[in-house]
Amino acid sequence: MRATVKDVARRAGVSPKTVSNVVNGLVPVSPTTRKRVELALQELEYVPNLSARGLRNGRSGLIALALPQLETAYSAEIAHHIVESAHEAGWSVQIEETGSEPVRERELFVKARAQQIDGLILNPVVLEASAVERGVTLPPIVLIGEVEQELTDRVTVDSAAAARDMTRMLLERGYRDIVCVGAGERSVSAAGHLRTIGYREAMADVGLPPREIREPDWTSAAGAAAVDAYLNANPLPDAFFCFTDGMAIGALSALSRRGHRVPQDVALAGFDDIDAARFLGPGLTTVSFDKREFARRAFTMLVERMRDRDMDPRLAVVSHRIVERGSTRAAVGA
Repeated sequence: MRATVKDVARRAGVSPKTVSNVVNGLVPVSPTTRKRVELALQELEYVPNLSARGLRNGRSGLIALALPQLETAYSAEIAHHIVESAHEAGWSVQIEETGSEPVRERELFVKARAQQIDGLILNPVVLEASAVERGVTLPPIVLIGEVEQELTDRVTVDSAAAARDMTRMLLERGYRDIVCVGAGERSVSAAGHLRTIGYREAMADVGLPPREIREPDWTSAAGAAAVDAYLNANPLPDAFFCFTDGMAIGALSALSRRGHRVPQDVALAGFDDIDAARFLGPGLTTVSFDKREFARRAFTMLVERMRDRDMDPRLAVVSHRIVERGSTRAAVGA
């Protein structure tokens, strides 16, 4: 016989309502009680009847996470932490790739309105090309990333400040000719736009001209190609500051193929602190932030938004720090 909520409640020594709270994930339950209930769920091999539950409370128990590029290491790490946060609260996650196409975002909105998913965590690249716009009835949604808007909840890192801090660190180490890789206009990439602003501000503070490689595709292959193209037309700079670790990995490959040593001949820095960054040779200096906390905040805000659709939009900024590794330790003139 299939175990019921009442069976689980008896095994855990709690009320059926508490079991429902653990399974649904919408009402906080103490860690001790949650562990007892989860153990009972496991022992009884309880499988929730999603169809019946949906009919009762209008929820599917499923949220969606939509990222622009699933093939990047950064996307994989963010997805991992969001899935873990959701799992701990008893939710399932449907992972989608939007390819920065508004039509895919709108399809997810339709699924939410049809109660196929209960809420959405979305990472748009630019607001102008997103389905998130004024006049549109939005489902429970949290945006992650650098798109600046006041339409719904958002979790972000201050990319302008982070890029400024990284550039200042490079300047303090003695590097002067610093080339940023991944610069872009706001209409192309909100993140690229903000990181370019921070980089320019730091260079302007010391009276140095910015040197920018505009590259909208933030992949390792694009990073390698961008550095190759730059060095075909320009002398080797003091440092490359890549706007993602993925691009920095590509840049490191291009520099190695050309016989340039990092950091002896040229410094290299990235952004995101993906797990692979610390295992490179040399380890990559990068902008780091707590991805687990980032994911936890996004999921928590989504659950709160599902409970109360009428709250004012909220903004959560996750702090960043500069992690200096071997790719920048040999400063110019040292």
